[in-house]
Amino acid sequence: MGAHPYYYFVKHQDDISGALEQLRQREFQAGRYNPVIPFLDFPIHSNSPSPGAQHPSIEAAFEDAEADGTRSILDLSEISEEPNFCCAAPLDEERLIDLYGTTKPTHEMVEQTMDFFEEMERGQGIYIKVYKDGRPDEFFFAGYSFD
Repeated sequence: MGAHPYYYFVKHQDDISGALEQLRQREFQAGRYNPVIPFLDFPIHSNSPSPGAQHPSIEAAFEDAEADGTRSILDLSEISEEPNFCCAAPLDEERLIDLYGTTKPTHEMVEQTMDFFEEMERGQGIYIKVYKDGRPDEFFFAGYSFD
């Protein structure tokens, strides 16, 4: 089976690790992860399925998902400066300029061009600081499942 991409936009905050953890908790509480929902449709919207958490913890969900992983943000447990398994690393400035012509891409730019998935390894993720009117507005998190 091939790996499955996943991605999310969340409001910007000063603490990138806090933003990741809030997103992970939100998606866990909503039950938007494998094996509860084996294959999610992205992007996630307010009308996306939300059956609620079916496991006592994120760790238990991850273990139950086995080799497939959760196919969601739950697979990324921390921020890293370099690409690594189960981590979200910043997309480097050179790649941002390559993709968007700027180091300050907007929501629309990121939504329209997600070619970074081509270089991403299974079980790894990236994040991008997204701008609106020249100011940080959101974080974009993306990753590839393990399966």
